[in-house]
Amino acid sequence: MLYTFKAKKISGEELAGERESQNKRDLARVLREDGYILISAMEKGESAPKGFSILFAARGLAFLLNRVSLQEKLNFARNLSVMIKAGLPLTRALDTLERQTSSAAFKPIINDITNNIRKGESFSDSLKRHPRIFPSLFVAMIEAGEISGKMDESLNVLATQMKNDYELRRKVRGALMYPAVILCVMVIIAVLMLIYVVPTLTSVFADMKVELPASTRAVIAISNFLLTKSLLAFSIFAVFAFAAYMILRTKAAKNAFDVLLIRLPVIGTIARQLNAARTARTMSSLISSGVPILQTLTITRDVLQNHLFKQVLDEAGERIQQGETMTGTFNKHTNLYPVLVGEMIAVGEETGKTSEMLVQLAEFYESEVAAATKDLSSIIEPILMVLIGAVVGLFAVSMIQPLYTSIATGF
Repeated sequence: MLYTFKAKKISGEELAGERESQNKRDLARVLREDGYILISAMEKGESAPKGFSILFAARGLAFLLNRVSLQEKLNFARNLSVMIKAGLPLTRALDTLERQTSSAAFKPIINDITNNIRKGESFSDSLKRHPRIFPSLFVAMIEAGEISGKMDESLNVLATQMKNDYELRRKVRGALMYPAVILCVMVIIAVLMLIYVVPTLTSVFADMKVELPASTRAVIAISNFLLTKSLLAFSIFAVFAFAAYMILRTKAAKNAFDVLLIRLPVIGTIARQLNAARTARTMSSLISSGVPILQTLTITRDVLQNHLFKQVLDEAGERIQQGETMTGTFNKHTNLYPVLVGEMIAVGEETGKTSEMLVQLAEFYESEVAAATKDLSSIIEPILMVLIGAVVGLFAVSMIQPLYTSIATGF
């Protein structure tokens, strides 16, 4: 039978055309051997069944939602390092990891990598087919391992790098989780009070027939709006949230946020230390694996999120191309990278032990970030208490003041 089909690789590459096959299952098997996943297939002249496109759209959405976690990739690098060091062939080690992984999204990716290696591709080239899963840092470390013949060491360094990066981000997220939860609870409680408590007090005020202060009228107006025009209120909130999301995705907004983040009193210090730690850790891992310094700076640049720190690494790369050292660049931007970063890199360049110096630098700033995030919770807690007290106090005064006024006037 002649089938018109559409197929797609995990990397996003699409394939469409016509092929002879006994049935759809056989067609899917042949395409899978070539690294493709069958999306749709119809006999030539056959119309698509009703709901067909909706079904595959739902499957596609489910696939996108089922992403590979950083923990899965960390286990992949660590376990592969152990198996290669034990003498297992690469393809056999990958087959074992495919069976072991519990991620439905990761299994076909490992299978695709294994098949491509069996067809003669290098490990690093096979990883490049999946840029969303394996970033440039991962690929560069594997490539360095292939060149040096020390794949197990490169994977071990990579696993250490990923573990430290994961721990660093987890600590920062943990410090910010507490205030985020408190603020969300505050908003929920405020909405519930506006919907259930304020209407009861409003009817009491109506019976008392007293003149209400401006703050009380404002609270009652918001409550009435939420009750009588709930759909409109929800629509306004949804539109506002979507607009804010789209604006924050623009380059100008991201750049403005990067600048603001660095200038904040306590958060700015943590951001500088965090970027210093990630820069030092990433560069150390790449240099120790034998990656050239210019490629190291390019990959490290991609790892960082803040555009200000990216620009510093771009400038350092330009200095190296001009025959200079990168120490001057870091010393020039002490408002971003602490003075210690430039000093340690200078020592590393003079002694030829840049990687060792960067490891010490990374460990120092990782411990600084860990301590700062603990202190951040202690600083934020009283600020949140003051904020909660102010909101509760404003609401209480707005709702209770009319009652005292009526009692004072002899209601």
